[in-house]
Amino acid sequence: MVLVAAGRGERAGTREGPKQYRPIGGRAVIAHTLDAFLGHPGIAAVAIAIHPDDEALFADSVGPLPGHVVTVPGGATRQASTLLALRALKAFSPETVLIHDAVRPFVNLELIAGVIEKARSGVGALPALAVSDTLKRGGTDARVTGTVDRGSLFAAQTPQGFPFRAILDAHEKAAASGQGDFTDDAAIAEWAGLAVEIVAGSPDNVKLTWARDIAMADEKLSRAAAFPDVRTGNGYDVHAFGPGAHVTLCGLAIPHEKALSGHSDADVGLHALTDALLATCGAGDIGTHFPPSDPQWKGAASRIFVEHAAGIVRAKGGRIANADITLICETPKIGPHRERMVEALAAMLGIAADRISVKATTNEKLGFLGRGEGIAAIATVSVIYPGGVPA
Repeated sequence: MVLVAAGRGERAGTREGPKQYRPIGGRAVIAHTLDAFLGHPGIAAVAIAIHPDDEALFADSVGPLPGHVVTVPGGATRQASTLLALRALKAFSPETVLIHDAVRPFVNLELIAGVIEKARSGVGALPALAVSDTLKRGGTDARVTGTVDRGSLFAAQTPQGFPFRAILDAHEKAAASGQGDFTDDAAIAEWAGLAVEIVAGSPDNVKLTWARDIAMADEKLSRAAAFPDVRTGNGYDVHAFGPGAHVTLCGLAIPHEKALSGHSDADVGLHALTDALLATCGAGDIGTHFPPSDPQWKGAASRIFVEHAAGIVRAKGGRIANADITLICETPKIGPHRERMVEALAAMLGIAADRISVKATTNEKLGFLGRGEGIAAIATVSVIYPGGVPA
């Protein structure tokens, strides 16, 4: 996706700096916007166009970024900035692309999903709301000269979605022909002959244009902060026994008469923990990020998965409050290894050992676990995110 953030935002005033970096709810506008997209599993790469003078400001506002997020210097106009970001995305070979204004921080996952689905069908996707106000046409003397039929009028929003190659070609053609006055990417697509279809927009997906918009957004998030955004995620995993001389559980290799079968090291505890972490921010599951069909993860240490998931949580401003793992098996005995497991988990998650619990139970000889055919794990984590619970 492309996030356009190179503007100066002069209509909101210049004394406090560009509006995309002004704080709302204790964080920069652009940080809220970026979090919304990083939280959707369909977003594989992000190119952010920023003003060349804003590198330090941007870094301070969003913190460390995952490897699939890149920045590019913006151009003199929004259209030029978008083209530069689209060119940067070519390295990721996307099939579809979303283009979004950084000053729309209240975009939600449902809207993002709807735009992605429509764009994947091969047309442009324009989120929009039907115009509800009566529209008047006025003359230069402020006298009303007529009423505009609003029946077929819509207010356009972003993100707008397109087949990647088609919108990149449209932007390139517009730039080559000197057409530089388009107000959004759907207009460029229309000019280039690409079909654009409307999807349902969201009334909450407002663009912060004026100083009062920013003040209202800050008030909205500050009210929400009265209800802390504490999220709980759960994960479950199970692996069967196979030939081998040890099992890997919660990062430890434990001598055993059998091994657990799996594409990676089959660490059920860490697999369940990975899913639990991802669940707290709607980031899919372990298979989304580390598909078993990918040979690079064959035999991989599962701590890689946990650290990746914890990194996603932290990129969204989340703080891991605690983690609880229950291992369900007849053998091996977990008690002698519990302390070292907790130490390993504390290092992976970057939290204190007293915020981690590792427990074990048997299945009372019942079922496949009771018959000693494998091991299962259940993980629960709590994460505190910025802001508050939506109203």
